[in-house]
Amino acid sequence: MPRLSVWFIRAALAYLLAGFTWGALMLANVGLRFFPQAWRLLPSHVEFLLAGWLAQLAFGTAYWILPRFMTRPFHGNEKVGWAAFFCLNLGILTAAASSLTNAAALLAAGRTIEAIAVTLFAWTVWRRVKPYGV
Repeated sequence: MPRLSVWFIRAALAYLLAGFTWGALMLANVGLRFFPQAWRLLPSHVEFLLAGWLAQLAFGTAYWILPRFMTRPFHGNEKVGWAAFFCLNLGILTAAASSLTNAAALLAAGRTIEAIAVTLFAWTVWRRVKPYGV
């Protein structure tokens, strides 16, 4: 498995843990009322689970499993893949921080960085996607 895939999947599992932790805090607060601002964690909880866990798991699996049509093992431009990894994580953390600080500019910046990461990742794997039988 390529190192980039390993790091995408490791980061996905870290976001899964963080998202479940935020969810557990919110759920426990429903009954125990120990943290009055617990519902402010909801947007970052959703961000961690959707973009952090689900998207990164999909990226890591796609980078590893998409077919390679070259004669040597080739997974695309690895430097661009690493740039996509760092942009995606920076975007997730920025968007999650925006919910805790109520800064709309941070949310817009985080979403823009995430869109750049998706574009970089698509550019990395685009040559590996071929129609069936070609």
